[in-house]
Amino acid sequence: MLKGKIKLFAIVAGITFGFILGEVKPGYADDGCIHESCEINWLSMSDEERAASFDFADGYKSFMHKARTELTAVSETIMLAEAAGFSRLNDQSPLAAGSRYYIVNRDRAIVLMVVGQRPISEGVRAVVAHIDSPRLELKGRPLYESQGFAQFQTNFHGGIKTYQWTNIPLALIGRVDKKDGSVVNISVGLEPDDPVFIIPDLAPHVDREYRDRSRSEAIKFEELDPIVGHLPKSAEENVSAQVKDYLWQTYGITLEDLVSAELSLVPAYPPRDIGFDRSLMAIYGQDDRLSAYASLRSILAIDAPEYTAIAHLVDNEETGSVNNTGAASTWFFDLLGALIYREKGDAYREPHLKRALAASKVISIDVNPGINPIWPSAFEAGNAPLLGHGINFKLYGRGFSANSEYIAWTRNYLDAAGVPWQTVTYKVNGGGGGTVGVFYSEQNMEVIDFGVPVLSIHTPYAVSSKSDVYWLSQAVTAFYKAN
Repeated sequence: MLKGKIKLFAIVAGITFGFILGEVKPGYADDGCIHESCEINWLSMSDEERAASFDFADGYKSFMHKARTELTAVSETIMLAEAAGFSRLNDQSPLAAGSRYYIVNRDRAIVLMVVGQRPISEGVRAVVAHIDSPRLELKGRPLYESQGFAQFQTNFHGGIKTYQWTNIPLALIGRVDKKDGSVVNISVGLEPDDPVFIIPDLAPHVDREYRDRSRSEAIKFEELDPIVGHLPKSAEENVSAQVKDYLWQTYGITLEDLVSAELSLVPAYPPRDIGFDRSLMAIYGQDDRLSAYASLRSILAIDAPEYTAIAHLVDNEETGSVNNTGAASTWFFDLLGALIYREKGDAYREPHLKRALAASKVISIDVNPGINPIWPSAFEAGNAPLLGHGINFKLYGRGFSANSEYIAWTRNYLDAAGVPWQTVTYKVNGGGGGTVGVFYSEQNMEVIDFGVPVLSIHTPYAVSSKSDVYWLSQAVTAFYKAN
């Protein structure tokens, strides 16, 4: 007992003298944490902030229940934006300070903007997040029949672990574009009375010859085919005929129309709270509609910022930001050029856009893995984020991080706003991931990657902290207001 007291005294004395001599800094913990967010942020939140975070989470869950794909995310965003006084930008829209607009890119990406007091040619404050998530998609000719079951052939969008997609309820969501120009929207599986679809796994009674498969091939990609029907049309016609009849009678579409369709199979689970304290949430698609929603809520609340505030919600990040709705497209930069042209008129020249891009500041927000309590060894704990400890800066290293002066500027406005933050670096050569920031850096814009720690990313049901989602929105608000 005496030895224990002596040891405790030595530790306390060492820390005390360390503070006096400047050798140990306040906020430093053995796990490498160097900021106030070393403490779980629930403890430092006021009762009002806690209540606000729970209210924020309710709105988030409501949004996420409906916004299962980029198409539905855009439509839900438009509804919220119009309710907050935003209108669709057109050629006659005045660019007066405080004006609130949205601009849609092919129904799959969207920009929201609040015009600032300074001209757009002097730079903007832009936040970028993606609204697509890992999922299954129907092939162009999906319908086939096997052993009396009608099934759909699928492809995959983004990185998935195939075995996680069997034996879970799936919803079918998307659109079918017909040759006459009409669009048929489809959503089956989200309402309580809707049917769902399922990819059946093998029972343990009969799977012995399959057990030697590696985990990455436990279920092969070509085996991810959901059951969509089992009732024959008649004694003479099979189950596939019944499915074709149903599609025609219900939606007025043929199998040929599915060639020009974008139909996704997504988990049908509703968002749910986790734990007795309800501090966590389980939701499909938090990579990265979590960041999109936090950004959306922030820009909806901005009045007339000094610099024009922009939220750019993009598509196809999970597949490399491809196509004209992904971040690699020139669409966003063409839009900025068009806005500056409206300011300058016939005096506009390309250098006006180039100077505006160089003067702009960007946050690229995407979730990243938080330390998993079951497998903590997958992380280097001193540089890994914890759920409930605030937003994080992604410090990739090897030339991929934001420059140090931009990080310092970011720390300053977050600390001034009281937003808790932490940092993240993946284990060296132990994993990693990228996001859309590179495409804005290539245009000579200042870019930093933010994140929020989430458990079970890219699975059908990821886990986030209500406080982190709330603080991410506060961080975006602070960014829009920063000088």
